[in-house]
Amino acid sequence: MKSTLILSKINLFCFFCFLIFSSGTVQANYPFQHAMAMHGEPKYKTNFLAFDYVNSKAPKTGELKQSALGSFDTFNPFTINGIAPAGIGLMYDTLMKSSSDEPFSLYGLIADGVFILPEQKGVVFHINSKARFQDGSPITADDVIFSFNILKNKGIPTYRYYYQDVDYVEKRDNYTIVFHFKNNSKNRELPFILGELPVLSAQFWQNKDFEKTSLQKPIGSGPYIIDKFKPGRSVSYKRNPNYWAKDLNVNRGYYNFDTITYDYYRDTTVILEAFKAGLFDLRQENEAKKWIQFKNEKNVQNSQIKMIEFNHGMPSGMQGFVFNLRRPIFNNLYVRQAISLAFDFEWMNQNLFYDLYQRTNSFFDNSYLKAPQEMSQNEIDLWKKLEAKNLKKQSFHLPENMPHTMRQRLKLALDLLNIAGWHVHDGMLKNSKGELFQFEILLNSANSATWERVVLPFVGQLKRLGIQVKIRTVDVIQYKNRLDTFDYDMIVSVWGQSLSPGNEQRYFWSSQAAKSEGSMNYSGINQPVIDTLIEYVIEADTQEDLIVAVQALDRALLSEQIVIPHWYSPVLRFVMWDTIKYPTVVPMKGPNIMTWWKE
Repeated sequence: MKSTLILSKINLFCFFCFLIFSSGTVQANYPFQHAMAMHGEPKYKTNFLAFDYVNSKAPKTGELKQSALGSFDTFNPFTINGIAPAGIGLMYDTLMKSSSDEPFSLYGLIADGVFILPEQKGVVFHINSKARFQDGSPITADDVIFSFNILKNKGIPTYRYYYQDVDYVEKRDNYTIVFHFKNNSKNRELPFILGELPVLSAQFWQNKDFEKTSLQKPIGSGPYIIDKFKPGRSVSYKRNPNYWAKDLNVNRGYYNFDTITYDYYRDTTVILEAFKAGLFDLRQENEAKKWIQFKNEKNVQNSQIKMIEFNHGMPSGMQGFVFNLRRPIFNNLYVRQAISLAFDFEWMNQNLFYDLYQRTNSFFDNSYLKAPQEMSQNEIDLWKKLEAKNLKKQSFHLPENMPHTMRQRLKLALDLLNIAGWHVHDGMLKNSKGELFQFEILLNSANSATWERVVLPFVGQLKRLGIQVKIRTVDVIQYKNRLDTFDYDMIVSVWGQSLSPGNEQRYFWSSQAAKSEGSMNYSGINQPVIDTLIEYVIEADTQEDLIVAVQALDRALLSEQIVIPHWYSPVLRFVMWDTIKYPTVVPMKGPNIMTWWKE
């Protein structure tokens, strides 16, 4: 997510009518706009009726029942402590709302106006005077400032990364807030990140421990409120009849279900049977085996259940086996490459996945952000600039002509392990000290049945190299705690990506994140060149600069071999009972269930 904002042109005369500088401050009258776009102009003009991809006449009725894996123990999704229930985000609105048919544009929600200060020195938001929390109390500048401070200081690490370039926040009046940026900040995405700030009630949270897990129903600012729940088992949200923003243009066609319920299950097999029994309405099907099973079900053939594939234009992101580089055994690049060679995607795709997937070859696959095999001249120039700063260019790649057979790949893997100082003795891979090459793959009990069928063939190939691998499955809470503290050798993880990469890349790959518990730098990658590339992504002035910086970052990450890439599908697959309806227009970012309805 990266930002160049091109606002509607303001002539010089109007500019000075609105802005009067004095001692570095700005008067409270600003030329507010209804929206802002990363690149170019926002698609939707002032006073638009609704987004193009919704059905603004959809009936508002019925209950949407969905499934969730595992359990939950808190209603606060904003801290590292505890596990919040699915759907909890429905309780909270943000200052502005993103459209689904543009790379990154925001439109007024709680804030009905936005203005970016000259030279990107800050951003100003004006709160809609009609905005209300769910208890009827007004949303004010004090609530926005409270939300920013509490999230930055006590929220999950994401917020600290996102907000680190904010110098201070200023209240100009009860409805106007100015976020001033640090003088050396070149973070052009920051106004957009702040536009996505969830607004919390300062009054509700006063005298409460924000970091403590709690199942007390919170007061939010969004379209749904918690109706009833059974701790760890189910949670039901009902549409707030007094939701002040229900008729705003950005919300027309959204939030069509009277109630939304999530029932929790312990594994995916039980979820599948529960769906077929009609216990919930829809599921996004991410498993090829289950997708094929549905095709063979009689009730599918009788059209009681619909199977829908939605095309989308979003990057696939990265899913794969993640090396924890904090473990000495994975410090050597040749070792990581050798283990990667033992992953037999082609066999798995044919025998386990019905040839429904494509191999992931990029952290931004399925998009123009993917690093091409040959560098563009602009990327070559960027690498020269990095080399001039004494930042090493990453040049280690998998061989261009990969061996086709697993026997050939394992032979190459063994050669690489030998170079790294590991040799096979009596069928066991050992180093010069006689230490065994062994590690553990950590799985989550909620989906271990799904992953074991993938992990076991991989472990079998590693055994042929003399590598001993154990599979350990732990419960959901223990798994989360071990992820937060980086207590694992290898895990399966996924990083989602957008068409506007930006500050979240710090949270994924930066050296700072590698040392911060709770971050998503699961690999522990800690490279100055990657830190620098992340900043180039964040600070890119144009779309062309962004693409070049992202492709260079992609190339550097791939070269480090921190992940054994899995697979992706260019479509999103859903199975649903035929009472569920959806708009005919599918936006670039894919379908949004909150625009669906029930008949």
